[in-house]
Amino acid sequence: MLKPLFAACAALALGVTPLASQGEFATITGRVVDASCFVALGKSGADHKQCATACARSGVSLAILSTDGTLYMPVSSKPADAQNPRLVPFAEATVKVTGTHRLRAGMHTIEIKTIEAAPGS
Repeated sequence: MLKPLFAACAALALGVTPLASQGEFATITGRVVDASCFVALGKSGADHKQCATACARSGVSLAILSTDGTLYMPVSSKPADAQNPRLVPFAEATVKVTGTHRLRAGMHTIEIKTIEAAPGS
């Protein structure tokens, strides 16, 4: 009985919340961007689609720039489960994704459950 109480007190003392580490369900609408070109060079948009697609196919990570300006890195809880193949068809297009959102070390991530072209895109 003391062990669970001790664990709960230790978690509170360290500022750890078990639910936060599991993430929260979210729906995000945003544009799929080439993370490197977007962050380093500010490049994105329809005229950047060919470059973003080529970069993604060579291993550069794609990310989702939400409508509120937050950049989400797609991740997977499965080892070696690359997310680029799921995103390449949507390079520089607007998508609607659902999944588990986490914020770790200042980085927003999304473990994608569903992805589809956003209405009107």
